[in-house]
Amino acid sequence: MNKLQRLLQSKILILTICAAGIGGTFQYGYNISIINAPTSYIQTFMNKTWLERTGVPLESNVILLLWSFTVSAYPLGGLTGAVVAGPMAIVLGRKMSLLLNNVFVIIAAILSGFSRMAKSFEMIMLSRFFTGMNAGVSMNIQPMYLAESAPKKLRGAVALTSASFTALGLVLGQVVGLRELLGGEESWPFLLASNVVPALIQLTALPWFPESPRYLLIDRGDKESCISALQKLRGNSDLSAELEEMLAEQAAVKGQRAKNPWELFQNPALRWQLMSIVVLSSAMQLCGNDSNMIIDYAGRRPLLLGGYIFMAGWAIVFMVALSQQTQISWMPYLSMACIFAYILSFGIGPAGVTGVLPTEVFDQMSRPAAYMICGSLLWFNLFLVGTAFPFIVKSLAHFCYVPFLVVCICTALYVGFFLPETKGKSFLEISEEFKRRNFKAQTHGVFYKGPEEIKSTML
Repeated sequence: MNKLQRLLQSKILILTICAAGIGGTFQYGYNISIINAPTSYIQTFMNKTWLERTGVPLESNVILLLWSFTVSAYPLGGLTGAVVAGPMAIVLGRKMSLLLNNVFVIIAAILSGFSRMAKSFEMIMLSRFFTGMNAGVSMNIQPMYLAESAPKKLRGAVALTSASFTALGLVLGQVVGLRELLGGEESWPFLLASNVVPALIQLTALPWFPESPRYLLIDRGDKESCISALQKLRGNSDLSAELEEMLAEQAAVKGQRAKNPWELFQNPALRWQLMSIVVLSSAMQLCGNDSNMIIDYAGRRPLLLGGYIFMAGWAIVFMVALSQQTQISWMPYLSMACIFAYILSFGIGPAGVTGVLPTEVFDQMSRPAAYMICGSLLWFNLFLVGTAFPFIVKSLAHFCYVPFLVVCICTALYVGFFLPETKGKSFLEISEEFKRRNFKAQTHGVFYKGPEEIKSTML
């Protein structure tokens, strides 16, 4: 309650979270959701359009193939967005990148909104690609922007709002997609174009709020703008301790430039940080899943560890229930309960925690590249699971969750043995924790600044 009260005291921070989220990860959930309702109408539109063009109707398997291309365009766009998000965050800044990101949605809305009038199902495919690009950018930059803007004690809770806005988008997309609203046969182009509304809200609201203070100070070297941004975000709080911490972080990366993704793989000083985000970002999708305020109370490790352990347990119960549902009448209900429990375990732990970790375990110069790697893995694995799952079900039948069970167990073991807790620590403290792990052979009073630099003796 004390942390919630502190959060409520800073109205600007709350409004910043809302402005970033409504045009950010909200769009990811919303655009996943709204494509479901008009599926049959769009397929009919494809067949009718092709018939008008050629005089020959499409075969059912060709219609299915075209629909697969339409669906696959979204993760492909997401992968592209994840790749461009890093350079955007470095060159334009966090806030300006989120604002510019709305251009992709506006283009997508125009394409999908006029697709039926233009008699072009290709416009829908291209629209889905641009909505994917928007999601790829926002899912990388929004958690980075919010975590850099939040006070240390609320960093986890603030970053977790990204997952909350995704869930809100999923729910609202289902509601708007109802046949009585925009999900009908005549209104589906308006449903696909409705994602322009959150984009316009963000374009109107976000310019009034400050840029990430850390970006202003460390990347741009603009101390006055940093202090001004902190004053807006913190209200009447004392800024001296936080500013001192940021100045120390600025000094630690002085003379360095923003890193490229491949440089992270070449740097031994980032070995465990990189391994952690690769494992956890991959597990986010490979665990088989396509909010709460306890992240700053329980810590990152317990939520991740508990989430994956519970998911593994529910996966086992689910497979047993599937194998027995024809013999025992109440087993289908147990199967359904297991699905809800599995999703809940995912939401409590991995879904909320994974997004904030790249911000916490990488310094300012490595963070955008780290998010590029995370985002690329997320979208690639989303595509991989979506493609492979029908074949997994066909091959393994009732044991279809065995691959996901293995992923959950392996991820839980990694978190339990190798991931340090980051709750309540400054970025420099977290960096020092990983430095000790990356260079275990260092002697007392000696530390490494980088793989190519000489050891320096601490005074």
